[in-house]
Amino acid sequence: MDGLAASAADDGGVSLWQDAWRRLRITPVFWIGAVIIGLFVILAIIAPWIAPQDPAAQLLIGQTSRARNQIAPAQPGFLLGGDTYGRDLFSRLVLGSRQTLLVGVFATLIGLTGGLILGLLAGAFGGWVDTVVMRIVDVMLSIPSLLLAISIAVLFTNPNLTTVIIAVSVVQIPVFARLLRGQMLAQRDSDHVLAARSLGVRRAPIVFKHMLPNSISPVIVQATLVVATSIIDAAALSFLGLGSQDAGTPEWGQMLGEAQDRIDSHPGLAFWPAGAIVVVSLGFTLLGESLREAIDPKNRR
Repeated sequence: MDGLAASAADDGGVSLWQDAWRRLRITPVFWIGAVIIGLFVILAIIAPWIAPQDPAAQLLIGQTSRARNQIAPAQPGFLLGGDTYGRDLFSRLVLGSRQTLLVGVFATLIGLTGGLILGLLAGAFGGWVDTVVMRIVDVMLSIPSLLLAISIAVLFTNPNLTTVIIAVSVVQIPVFARLLRGQMLAQRDSDHVLAARSLGVRRAPIVFKHMLPNSISPVIVQATLVVATSIIDAAALSFLGLGSQDAGTPEWGQMLGEAQDRIDSHPGLAFWPAGAIVVVSLGFTLLGESLREAIDPKNRR
């Protein structure tokens, strides 16, 4: 009897995230994404200590010539050689990971916060509040995300890292708002919410203690996917010259923009930052898709 009781306890109910972790820990795709993101975060943290040169110093300017289309090659102390301005390409690539991480994380957090506020208002109140909020969201979603980000970025006279974060985060707000609103509408007629209403519980406790906690999981999963989108959008803005102009704070999209006039003769100038953007975005996408499948009720047994 004791053995049966122990077995029943082991197979008893678990939380949504515990159940998701059981599937994630045996999913190779999840671990590939987690390793990529882990290495990226570590690189961004230790970047100032492993970058061998000042990213703004034109130490190889004597070996670089636009007239003769020459770029300083790899040499001792300069692992990947120089860029079009005679600066150490490896140092700029490593330090660029920090700017990319900051943009991706902060743009996602700001977009998530704004989306939660709008989605919470629409899902909790309904009626005319829902109508107004969702019409605003529909207008924002009708504009291609990159075009909207560019339109916002050009409003700033002095583009920098902060303006890129603002432009990218605004684009993500309607994505989170629509997702949370849909989840909360599904919770509105659930048994536990109806029971709370029948007992006379006020709207605020119902929303924050019953509806929101049961609606937030898909939004958190979506945030991991949005980080990848934020990184790509930020790189696109920097490529177009709408990002930071400070040579001392390199960014991968900025490096791509600087390499475009030499890409035919020196493709490595574009290959390294472009490859870094692709790999990091892939890591967040793999992690997000794995989380989405893990918490999907259709995949539960």
